[in-house]
Amino acid sequence: MPNGLITCGTFALVQGYIGLIYSIGSVGSLIGVLLYQSALKDYPFRSMLLWGQVLSSLAGMLDLVLVTRLNLKIGMPDYFFAVADNAVSQMVGRLQWLPLLVLCSKLCPPGTEGTFYALLMSLQNAGLLMSAWWGGLLLHMLNVTRMEFSNLWIIVLIRNTSRLVPLMLLFLVPDCDQNSTLLPAEMLHGNESTETTKNGSNQFSILVGDNSGCISPGVAVDNEQIKMIDAETDDVELIPLVNKSGLTVS
Repeated sequence: MPNGLITCGTFALVQGYIGLIYSIGSVGSLIGVLLYQSALKDYPFRSMLLWGQVLSSLAGMLDLVLVTRLNLKIGMPDYFFAVADNAVSQMVGRLQWLPLLVLCSKLCPPGTEGTFYALLMSLQNAGLLMSAWWGGLLLHMLNVTRMEFSNLWIIVLIRNTSRLVPLMLLFLVPDCDQNSTLLPAEMLHGNESTETTKNGSNQFSILVGDNSGCISPGVAVDNEQIKMIDAETDDVELIPLVNKSGLTVS
């Protein structure tokens, strides 16, 4: 049997392992989230993004080991190596993605969170689409098909090397810890006052001097009445005051 072909029984076994690979990958992703939350959330943005890209490039080299069959030389079957490779890649991917999300949340102006998040997801989807196009073009140029894998190691090497290219723009990332406030203070305070003014449910209390001409003689009342003015409807609501004799003054 040729080297690239597999039997139907072996293919059924591979199908069974696909679910296992993705399940272990989800566990690796969860480990990445827990590791970030417990130990890495206080490190500077620039350091996290730097080491995230470097680890992503190094984790991609595991695919190179699988393609060149070096795992068989060290006695590790393809199935177990594929499971470990996917788990490590998912964990590193989470460690790379979470600091970027925190940075975007710090740079998002108040009141535009939904628009900013939609823009971030659009850029990510555009990057994934363009990477798929460039990957397909490289596969076509190097004549890598479903039955021909002799040049696949070159594709994997180019992919892992290209992951280091964004490090040239790392100087644009602020070199501060992830708990710092990146937006100007006047932008934050100005937005807070605007939100307070526009909030229709706010009520303002004013003190109005007592009008003794409207009160019957012999009734002892307080010197002040509180009026509640609804900022949305401008309706005036008087709160009745009760004096010591039990009479209600409106």
